[in-house]
Amino acid sequence: MTRRSSIGFYFFIIAISFAQNTSGQKKSLDFISIKSNPATIVKNQENTGTCWSFSTTSLIESQALQNNFGNFDLSEMFTVRNIYVEKAKNYIHRQGHAQFSEGGLGHDVIRSVAAYGILPESAYAGLANGQKTYDHGEMFKKLKGYLDRVIATAGTNPISSDWLPEYNKILDTYLGILPERFQYNNKAYTPIEFSSEVLKFKAEDYVNITSFTDHDYYKPFIIEVPDNFSNGAYYNMPLKEMISLAENAIENGYTVLWDADVSNNGFRSKKGLALYLNAGVDINEDDLKADVQEEKWDAQIRQDLYENLTTQDDHLMHIVGLEKTSDGKLFFLVKNSWGKNGPYQGYINVSEAYFAINTISLVVPKAAMNKVVLDKLKIGK
Repeated sequence: MTRRSSIGFYFFIIAISFAQNTSGQKKSLDFISIKSNPATIVKNQENTGTCWSFSTTSLIESQALQNNFGNFDLSEMFTVRNIYVEKAKNYIHRQGHAQFSEGGLGHDVIRSVAAYGILPESAYAGLANGQKTYDHGEMFKKLKGYLDRVIATAGTNPISSDWLPEYNKILDTYLGILPERFQYNNKAYTPIEFSSEVLKFKAEDYVNITSFTDHDYYKPFIIEVPDNFSNGAYYNMPLKEMISLAENAIENGYTVLWDADVSNNGFRSKKGLALYLNAGVDINEDDLKADVQEEKWDAQIRQDLYENLTTQDDHLMHIVGLEKTSDGKLFFLVKNSWGKNGPYQGYINVSEAYFAINTISLVVPKAAMNKVVLDKLKIGK
């Protein structure tokens, strides 16, 4: 996996030029670009359940480009580490009756950057002891096993006050020790200072969005998926309005964090396509084309699939563009975090129908939302 170190001002213009073309690097005779927004390089989460951090970090990087703040390669694993501590505290306080997994949601990253800051990947790659690739399988088992042993002492003896330092030692072993300060462009920063002074990050610049029929529209509710361990709230919108919000954001130069189900029949990453197909239809990948007839969709079908657990919270990615086929069929251009796999070097073309049925949640830059939408949600500009 190729890693980029942070760049100096001298290379700023070159870097911006490169970044603005990365989302357009995908070429295909099947698709015509409508809008392609700046995106940083495709990365690989490898053998980890950290798509939530890779995708949302990519969103923040694109927003920095959109704001002309610079081209950043930010550390996904710094956020992963901070969230693992939050998960542990939640798991202990709830005496093991809570979700403790590798997963998370987009709002976890936004909250983490606001609370703990962030830093370039060159300052914290999250690779220790000579590791070259990410693999959290063993680390997760040790973290979970340790917490379960701590909880097992409850009821007979008070939990030891040093449980968290011991837990952090496991994280140190597998991810590396966190730096208190680091150098960037010949100046020392803490992660909080870097976030506020260089990245100019504000959590309130991002809005969580979803669409389900069993909650009031235009009001927030705690989204009911297992990886929402921190009980994050999302504004609920009618389905067609949510789709329009995402499309308008892209058309206006912004990008969108996308949380979706990718385990069903129509998601074919090796083909670079995601289409809403009948679960019982077996289409050979060689025969799968962008113009294939898709299933009908509406808000009730979407809700039913969520209720019967067909649609689940599987994977988070980053929407950076809009495309269409020669006959006008609309697709979202999505940056994945599985390396440069598939025909489009890590990008996937997601049909509007697939997006409508399989979206769990979005994180949208507030600047991409017009006054009508903000007023409906009662969010101040």
